[in-house]
Formats: sequence, structure tokens, C-alpha cells
Amino acid sequence: MGISSIDFDYLRKLLLEHSAIVLDAGKEYLAESRLTPLLYQEGLPSVDELFKQLRSATFSGLHRKVVDAMTNNETWFFRDFVPYEALRTRVIPELLAARATERKLMIWSAACSSGQEPYSLAMLLRESFPMLTSWNVTLLASDISTAILSRAQKGRYSQLEVNRGMPAALLGKYFTREGLDWELKPEIRRLVQFRQLNLASAWADMPPCDLMMLRTVLIYFEVPTKKEILERLRRVMRPDGYLFLGTAETTLNLDDQLERVPFEKTAYYKRKV
Repeated sequence: MGISSIDFDYLRKLLLEHSAIVLDAGKEYLAESRLTPLLYQEGLPSVDELFKQLRSATFSGLHRKVVDAMTNNETWFFRDFVPYEALRTRVIPELLAARATERKLMIWSAACSSGQEPYSLAMLLRESFPMLTSWNVTLLASDISTAILSRAQKGRYSQLEVNRGMPAALLGKYFTREGLDWELKPEIRRLVQFRQLNLASAWADMPPCDLMMLRTVLIYFEVPTKKEILERLRRVMRPDGYLFLGTAETTLNLDDQLERVPFEKTAYYKRKV
């Protein structure tokens, strides 16, 4: 038995209230596919029983598991490649020059999912900028889902996952084979700090950032939430800092204080002077 229209509406409201994610009408099939594994984990006989339990209690661990299950965790190593070329050849060299005196960098991978983005950044820094080993570099990775963060911290990936974007040379250098999986070596894992954070709620104690990655995230929010998130990003972005969005995302009509800087087939954003 599939998800009913009443339960689907309940799910849409639950996601919007607790994650600000907009689940479009007509996506019942998506909800069913993402909630089915949760039924097995919780020992529930049907989607109908799941929603009965959700309605019978205030927001609880089960509600959080449903929100986590519905969060899009699609990601891969060195996603889209060109943004990493922009980082390697232009952005990070500019930051190195600008921070030469203080020798300190703060990099934030927001909505990091299972960790491929922050670990890609860590490998990029290690490979192309070895001088940063003597700097104070913080690489913070955050996500709304505690379950996906727990997985990210392990740094363990299937063959299919490492096949998506991971250069063979880096796979051999920074991973070890563990059965059918590949595990990142501690020297890379310890470069990344993980933190649970809901982008649509208040951010506590977020330090000023030199570089922020918020790629393919804004597309899941309503316009007012997009504007609010971009404004918060600007508040924590240092005056000469950088912001990367997804290839299909833009600040146009959302934030007129951020300027698009083109680079080959991609772009990044800086605060307008």
C-alpha cells in the first residue's frame, strides 16, 4: 500500500517545519522509496503504521529519522571538477596571498552529506598546497542529518562511490582497501571537523569564513529561505571571502550584495565592494 495523500501532506509539512526543505507535490514515489528502508530499520509493517506513530507523538527520534531519510544526500568526490580547478588555480592562491601574515584559513563545507566534498577539499589542500601544513587551517563540514554525519566521519566508501569522481592516483595514495570498501587514511580524516547544523535555523558560534561551499542546496528551499540563508552567509563571510554555489544555482533576485565571478564553465561569488 502506497503513501496516502493525507500522509504525504503531513510529510511535506514536517519537512518544511523542521528542515525548510520543500517537497513538491506529486513526489509520493520519492517519499515511498526513501522511507521504505526506515520501515525495515524500525520494524514497521507499513507506511501507514509509520505515520500513525508520527502523529501519536510530539517531535521525537522517529520524526528526526524521517527528516533524515528524506534529505537528499546525493554527492560525489570532486563534484563537477571545474570548481576545484577554480579553487586550485585562482581562489586558494588568492587566499594564500591575502592571509600570508596571519597564516590562518577557515573553510566551511555546508550540507556536506556523506563527506565527499570536505574530503575532496582536504585532499586538494594536501596535494596542491603543502605549505598549509604549517598554517592554522580549519575545515568545517556540516549537515542537518546526524545519521549522514556519522557515516561521513567514518570516511568509508563503496567501490561505486569512489568511482564517482575520485582520481585513481588519489585513491591509491589516500585510501586503504577494507573488504569491498575503501577507507580514507587518518591523515585526511583528521583534517575535517564535522558539526550538525540546520541551515534554515539560527547558526550559533559560526566563525568568520574565508571560503564557503554551499553547492546544490538552495534549490530545495523556498525563495524567502534562500534569501535568509544567503544573508546569513554574507554575515559570516569575510570581506574578501568566497562562496561557491551549485552549477544550477544563482544569487540573482535573491541577494544583490553578492557578485558573480566567472571561471571557465563555472563561477563563484564575492561580496560587492
